[in-house]
Amino acid sequence: MFEVIDGKKLRCGYTTGSCAQAATLGCIYLLKGIVLNEVEIETKVGIKLKINLYGHTLKDGWATCYALKDAGDDLDVTDGIKIYVKLRERQDFKVLIDGGVGIGRFIEDTPYGKRGEAAINRVPKEMIEKEVRGHLRGADVIVYAPEGEEVAKKTFNGRLKIEGGISILGTTGIVRPMSNDALLKTIFMELELKRKKTDEVVMCFGNHGEEFAIKRGLDDTVIISNFVGDALQYAKVLNFKKVTLVGHFGKLCKVSIGAFNTHSHISDLRMESFVYFLAKNHISYEVIDRVDKMATAEEAVCFLVDNGYNFVILDMLKGAINKIKQLVKNDMEIRIIMYTFRGDVFDSCGDRTW
Repeated sequence: MFEVIDGKKLRCGYTTGSCAQAATLGCIYLLKGIVLNEVEIETKVGIKLKINLYGHTLKDGWATCYALKDAGDDLDVTDGIKIYVKLRERQDFKVLIDGGVGIGRFIEDTPYGKRGEAAINRVPKEMIEKEVRGHLRGADVIVYAPEGEEVAKKTFNGRLKIEGGISILGTTGIVRPMSNDALLKTIFMELELKRKKTDEVVMCFGNHGEEFAIKRGLDDTVIISNFVGDALQYAKVLNFKKVTLVGHFGKLCKVSIGAFNTHSHISDLRMESFVYFLAKNHISYEVIDRVDKMATAEEAVCFLVDNGYNFVILDMLKGAINKIKQLVKNDMEIRIIMYTFRGDVFDSCGDRTW
């Protein structure tokens, strides 16, 4: 299965949930004395996948095998990880699914799982149970991933109150190359977790912004990457009363002219934003031309600060707030904090601070 993205033909993969579903089916047949090196499963959305299986063992009534996670051409830290299933039959028509080594567990109650539960999402559980119900009266099913604890350190699981391993994920069962779906879902999940505790949230673009915010006493942070618009609109859905957006000028200057995905491949409008606000404030052509030729937002801000154009930057802050208000269309309170790497900070709740 392929998708064409930016003129390139890229291969789709399959989720850890599909791996667990496939390994479950392999274990069921192994209990019947049949070793299948490949199985065909049907995902939640009706797409059929053929997945290879390895490591078949049968001992003390437990069947075990594993599938290799295949992310296709997507950049996924779980690509190639072994997803094992260990299964034994029950006669009481119950299907009990749990996680073993390398599968994370919730450390507190969340909308996605209770404290102590394995981080196996609803759809993978449904598909595992579907395979069991089609062949057995019931089963104990343990999903595990020996490499999971180490791989999980490169994921957002810790932010989602999951520790000890990876999650078994997959709504469609398919990994689409270069898709933002998983990252957006993680952002939305973290916003939902914050909303359980508070109606105010601090959004940061990355780790640097989050460290900046926390050092200044701004708690309840969520890293939103480049997805400003998606995060703000979901904050509206969750009825947050206040959002503080913290970031470097290189990101937030784009928001000031209405760019709500700040990835440079999508909206590299840094100098354009400075040119707009300089022109709006009737700054001379010579200054505008000089700024327009600068290579970075950092250089532009430092030049403006050093030459007494703070009022232009403050106008950018107001511009960012106005654009956000136009986007969310409600009375959510918005605070913007922009900073430079050399230490300049501008806060919409005041002037230049810290």
